[in-house]
Amino acid sequence: MIEENMIKKEIRIPETVEVKIADGRILVSGPKGELEKNFGASLLDMKVANDSVVVQAKGKKRKAKAFVGTFESHLKNMLAGVTDGFVYKLKINYSHFPVKVSARENSVFIDNFLGERYPRKARIVGDTKVGITKEFVEVSGIDKEAVGQTAANIRSATKIRNRDRRVFKDGFYLVKGRRGG
Repeated sequence: MIEENMIKKEIRIPETVEVKIADGRILVSGPKGELEKNFGASLLDMKVANDSVVVQAKGKKRKAKAFVGTFESHLKNMLAGVTDGFVYKLKINYSHFPVKVSARENSVFIDNFLGERYPRKARIVGDTKVGITKEFVEVSGIDKEAVGQTAANIRSATKIRNRDRRVFKDGFYLVKGRRGG
């Protein structure tokens, strides 16, 4: 039942993807894997109808509209993740001291950054995969938030402090962030 004072959005589901909704939790399964997210918002009414997800919120208020828009963005990112995946490419930049990067368990270790004795460490979030070549670090996965946070952790681990950024340009720089991979 759709009333006049309800905000409604309809998000189309691709053919290769299956979506299940129960108790504010959404499970999205596709060719690349499956993602689950909890949208415990009591303002939202979510359901799967035909080949789309319908989300509604009571009232034409700003808060209801924001909830619906946020849900739509998250669901579209989940659908894109299980069909194409997400990839971020970071360029390794150093001037004098050659940097050695390795990924072990759930961390990325950056050795010899600015000639430092101890390695810097960045956490890998979720099921994100990290590939390392001589010049680039490629962060990929199906969860956009986890992939983006892992790339941000690597960048922030190599943040330069107490030195002139115009002179010391060593670090990891985001070259490409894209869908697909």
